[in-house]
Amino acid sequence: MSIQLKRAYEAPAAGDGVRILVDRLWPRGCTREQLQLDQWLKEVAPSPELRKWFHHTPDRFAEFRQRYELELAEEPVKKVKVAELRQLMRRQEITLVYGAKDVKHNHAVVLKEWLERER
Repeated sequence: MSIQLKRAYEAPAAGDGVRILVDRLWPRGCTREQLQLDQWLKEVAPSPELRKWFHHTPDRFAEFRQRYELELAEEPVKKVKVAELRQLMRRQEITLVYGAKDVKHNHAVVLKEWLERER
């Protein structure tokens, strides 16, 4: 099975499979009906401190990736939620939904690569 990424502001599609919001904060201006989520796993999002430090600054992305991967590897709650995601992705398609404008420099990109690499 595969993992897709989709901005919260893109319309849901039939091929999305299980739609999981992976942001700590609810996407601004979106309703539950618009997002059509199956789950909200805010626990896998970067810590508030890391999120604020990164502030979606592309020049900080390499260091952000390292710090976020460290959180994914070491924080107990994140480890449990990542394990749940891995189990789910073995059974069906999943779409990680996120709110960031930058589609290349965001935590969902890092999370997707982490899940695919650490199968």
